[in-house]
Amino acid sequence: MFGDVASFLLDTLFSLFGAVLLLRAWMLAVRLPPFNPVSHGVYQLSNWLVLPLRKIIPNVRNVDWTSIVAAYLIAVLYLVLVVSAAGGSPLGLFPQGLLIALLTVCKWGLSLLLWTTLLLAVLSWVNPRSPAMQVAMQLTAPFLNPIRRAIPLIGGMDMSPLVLFLIIQVLLIVLAKLTFSATMFSL
Repeated sequence: MFGDVASFLLDTLFSLFGAVLLLRAWMLAVRLPPFNPVSHGVYQLSNWLVLPLRKIIPNVRNVDWTSIVAAYLIAVLYLVLVVSAAGGSPLGLFPQGLLIALLTVCKWGLSLLLWTTLLLAVLSWVNPRSPAMQVAMQLTAPFLNPIRRAIPLIGGMDMSPLVLFLIIQVLLIVLAKLTFSATMFSL
């Protein structure tokens, strides 16, 4: 029972922090203004890790490699802690553990995109003038715009968020199968 509770808490905390680090990189990629409340909160939560790493890992063009590498390092730490909490040896998971950490970062990124798209859809119905709506629109535009070009409005409704949900769910299933395969291969 303790292992299940520890695993749940580790998964929640590390998934949220990994999502914050990926959101930081995503905000730079879409050129989100740094002075809105969302950006400010993300920077406050992640500066303690990203700023020291930035001395070693520079950003290149619009790619925040520092935040991406930080998310990967957090995923590796997460795997080590989960295996340790389950009573296993973290060294027994490597070198496949490095691949599993990469797949974990991908899972965090897809989950972040899913939740941001859900926020956009809900806000479009509940409060389209919310400041968070502009942030969600700017973040999701690179993913939704190609779908909008392929699928026209149906009865005046934008179906692109629903299509993106389906694509993300399929990708999450594929990632789960890959992670399971990598885990079983390492045992």
